Amino acid sequence: MKNASFHLALPCEDLEKTKHFYVYKLGAQLGRSSNTWLDINLRGNQITFTKAGVFDFNFKSYRLSDQVLPSFHFGVIVNSERWNMLYLRLISMNLEVTKKATFFENNVGEHESFFVKDPNGYMVEFKNFKNKDELFAIQPS
Repeated sequence: MKNASFHLALPCEDLEKTKHFYVYKLGAQLGRSSNTWLDINLRGNQITFTKAGVFDFNFKSYRLSDQVLPSFHFGVIVNSERWNMLYLRLISMNLEVTKKATFFENNVGEHESFFVKDPNGYMVEFKNFKNKDELFAIQPS
C-alpha cells in the first residue's frame, strides 16, 4: 500500500470556520459536505469534520528532546520548497504558528516541523524530511 491515503474523522465546533481555515488558509480542497459534517482533501488524505461541540483531551502535550509538542495532532509531509512556502504564508496571515524546529538532527529521520492551530484547537503539523526515504526508518540502538 505504498500510495494509500488516510482517513481521519474529528469532532468540530464550527463547520464554517473549519472550512474557511482548511480551504482558504491551508489551500486544501473541500470535498463532500452537509450541514453536520464536511470532508477536506488535505494533500490526498480525507479528514472528516463532524459538528460535535467542545471536545477535550486529558494529556495536552509531551516532550521530544527539548521541544514540547501537542499530544494530539495530525499533519502532512511535504518537500522543503513547499514547507518553507507554507510556513511563510501562514506566518504572514498572523495565524497561531509555532517556531520551526528540527528533530533527530544528524540522525536517521531528521526532519523540520512546525504546527498551526485550526479553529477547533487541533494542531496541524507540517514536516519536511531531510531524506524522504527515512520517513519510516528505525533509529539505531
